[in-house]
Amino acid sequence: MKQNALTDKPMNPAQILVMGFSTIIFMGMVLLNLPVATVSMKSAGLIDALFTATSAVCVTGLVVVDTGTYWSPFGQGVILMLIQIGGIGFMSMATFWALLIGRKIGLKNRMIMQEAFNQSSLSGIVRLVKYVLILTLVIEGIGAVLLSGFFIPIYGVGKGIVFAVFHSVSAYCNAGFDLIGGYQSFTPFVTSLHLNLVILGLLITGGLGFSVVVELIAFKRTRKISFHTKVVLSVTGILLLMGFIVIFALEYNNPATLGNLNFGQKILASFFQSATPRTAGFNTLDTGALKEVTKFFVIILMFIGGSPGSTAGGIKTTTLAVVLLSVKTIVMGRRDTVIFKKRVRSEAMNRAFIIFTISLILVLVMVLLVSAAEADHDFLDILFETVSAFGTVGLSGGITPELSGIGKLLIIFTMFAGRVGPLTVVVALAHRTQKIEPLRYPEDKISIG
Repeated sequence: MKQNALTDKPMNPAQILVMGFSTIIFMGMVLLNLPVATVSMKSAGLIDALFTATSAVCVTGLVVVDTGTYWSPFGQGVILMLIQIGGIGFMSMATFWALLIGRKIGLKNRMIMQEAFNQSSLSGIVRLVKYVLILTLVIEGIGAVLLSGFFIPIYGVGKGIVFAVFHSVSAYCNAGFDLIGGYQSFTPFVTSLHLNLVILGLLITGGLGFSVVVELIAFKRTRKISFHTKVVLSVTGILLLMGFIVIFALEYNNPATLGNLNFGQKILASFFQSATPRTAGFNTLDTGALKEVTKFFVIILMFIGGSPGSTAGGIKTTTLAVVLLSVKTIVMGRRDTVIFKKRVRSEAMNRAFIIFTISLILVLVMVLLVSAAEADHDFLDILFETVSAFGTVGLSGGITPELSGIGKLLIIFTMFAGRVGPLTVVVALAHRTQKIEPLRYPEDKISIG
């Protein structure tokens, strides 16, 4: 059992997750800092290498150098490896190797996997990890085949296959890294129905959550949909539809985004931009050219993010549902928060409010610090970039490469905290509340509101 060096106490699963992600990021930084990792054969520098490694492992997609032109094939391969490990989780990879060599998965490792996949029970956790690994390879493989049909005619067989594999993994893991070059993402292909639909399918599937996808695949046999899956699908559908309508309406006549597209292309581009803030990071429209009101709406979508146990970040769809419906319950003077004729447990409501509060505080503090360090940049752009980092989205208004060393370090911390921080704090608080307190202090009144 691993020990905490500071307290000599056994490390809990949340602490092990943090250490695991930190170790992988450090290894990625070392590899990306090698001269062979860049086209120029010069070292990228520790901060830029650390930023890129963190962005890849935390499946964010924010970049300080252009992925398609700055990094060599070796560097791009390292980034792809980090995205894959970060997307499905380092414990999934460790479990894969353990199963491959016939090692037994102990209770401690099962608890860590339970924490990583945000599962309420240890039952079936190893089986879920097996499904996740198989599902990931199958979906990414299908995505790569479909994308090959698009990229090979443009870039040739060799480069086309590389592009197909890289972007399939990046899309399914909701990473947002691309090899197109020039910080363009998929803007040159805004009118391509083929590319848009394949990428949308990959990123939405990756953002639903592994357990949800497994359940949907098994639906034909089981004919059962869990309460969790119903909530995830409902909130995801509502957010996609709402995002599409708002972006379509706000950007319809903007000549820098939707204005010059025909009606069908506007629908396609609007839907893509509705899906990608939660939390894929690709874009087919110039993010920096969006109207300010649209940027603010996208910030809200980025803060919400995807669903629990997925490759996405943010506070998660279920957290949003529980918080909003709990507020409605209190305002209406009702006792129970009910969704789909099911009562939400008080523990889940407490967890949702803790995640929401901690996430909001984290974002506000980091926006304040980044604003102080980057006084030359517009506040809305800083807010956009910071929330994008916290939600592990990767959309950028274009200021990331221009950040100072301090600004980059702050965004690095925000990406890392967005990937593991809120959940770690929640678990730590949950452990404390289970302890029996020696005494209870008397209640007193306080005015609220």
